[in-house]
Amino acid sequence: MNLTDPTPQDLRALFDLQRAARWDVARSTPQDRVRTLRRLRAAIIARRDDLTRAIHADFGKARLESEVTEIHHVIAEIDHAARHLRHWMAPRPVPGTPELLGSRSWIQSEPLGQVLILSPWNYPFGLLMAPLVAAIAAGNVVTLRPSEKVPHTARALQALIGEVFDPAHAALVIGDVPVADALLDLPFDHIFFTGSTPVGRKVAARAATHLASVTLELGGKSPTLLLPDADPTLAGQRTGWAKFLNAGQTCVAPDHAWVPPALEATFVDAARTYLRGAYGEGAAAQRSPDYARLIDRPALERLLGLIDDARTHGATLATGGQHDPADRFLAPTILTGVTPDMAIMHEELFGPVLPVLRARPEEALHWIRQRPKPLALYVYSRSGAAARDVLSRTSAGTSVINHGFIHMIHPHLPFGGTGESGTGQYHGHSGFRTLSHERAVLHQRRWSPTDLLRPPYARPDVQRLWQARRWLDDRR
Repeated sequence: MNLTDPTPQDLRALFDLQRAARWDVARSTPQDRVRTLRRLRAAIIARRDDLTRAIHADFGKARLESEVTEIHHVIAEIDHAARHLRHWMAPRPVPGTPELLGSRSWIQSEPLGQVLILSPWNYPFGLLMAPLVAAIAAGNVVTLRPSEKVPHTARALQALIGEVFDPAHAALVIGDVPVADALLDLPFDHIFFTGSTPVGRKVAARAATHLASVTLELGGKSPTLLLPDADPTLAGQRTGWAKFLNAGQTCVAPDHAWVPPALEATFVDAARTYLRGAYGEGAAAQRSPDYARLIDRPALERLLGLIDDARTHGATLATGGQHDPADRFLAPTILTGVTPDMAIMHEELFGPVLPVLRARPEEALHWIRQRPKPLALYVYSRSGAAARDVLSRTSAGTSVINHGFIHMIHPHLPFGGTGESGTGQYHGHSGFRTLSHERAVLHQRRWSPTDLLRPPYARPDVQRLWQARRWLDDRR
């Protein structure tokens, strides 16, 4: 069975192999699953350098940045699951009711079964391994397919998975888009997809042919909103960090910023100051070992087209714009004077370009509410009450007050989108629940009050019972 450039027949053979093992894995104990997770943890630590080198080879991401934003996060997810798994797996008793006197009821988590994980290229380790941790904790068998755009990372991940898992339990296949298409032809019980909204729609449609459940972690235009009482220096620095990390290729990166006119100059100056210290401003960033490259030439050309269109329609280049197609380099770029009608405001940027829109909060809120629900919404304010008021007047998958991006590494917080930014949540217990089915169980003793409710209903004992029931209902 070939796992690199597999044929549809190879994929079917892998699927059947995992189907045969599915029930043995489902019956594994908390101790069994924790041992597996700890083997995975040890293998990640042993191969940490290989993994960071592979990610750097694919798109120039700084090795320490890969450690911080991907590897450490996955290790933390493993540790969190290992600490709590026994509790998560334990049946949860629920109260009884008078009509079911003499019964016991509980909810027990059971694996979904066969899970397919399709991961993207932008965080090629973290966005594949974090769902895998949840799937293994929940007792599933798993097939993984990383993006074809990160070949070095895919090979490193395949070696890691092959070291830890029997292919009947978890296996990683490498191949181009036809491999992903062939996987979607198979009747998996659940599909976990991270990527763009248009592709997410296609995955959901394919899953529907098998009535498979889905988790879709998508994206969208995640706004940053400064309220009039915000600290513009703090907001500029933190937005600069969250936006230009990984060269802006982050699903929860601030896509654009709404800034009151009185705060705009300070906000932009603070962001530029941050960029000078972090990477070097403009063309100097190309020499920085810490600044990633765009994934491919089409990504660069798309962003350059949006920048040119915005400038043609009146936007101003506050910093950046320098680029080198041969190196897939685009300098950290900030545009001011952007208006909502520009093309740059009508598609997810997914790159190192920050449009700044001058607007009062009510204008910004009106625009945000007219758009598809974003994956993240960032609010800056010195007043917690004012920031929470913004949250009550908007909808987003996740939100952070006075920072950006950092909610991604909190294992107690569910992560996921809503509407066009996705469906389903994971991280920590949320991931375990997403990749489990909560099975309702009722155990009735030999005698049950419901035995009194059998026809014929004209019997005196049935009539007395329902008169008593109505009397109780009327007095509650």
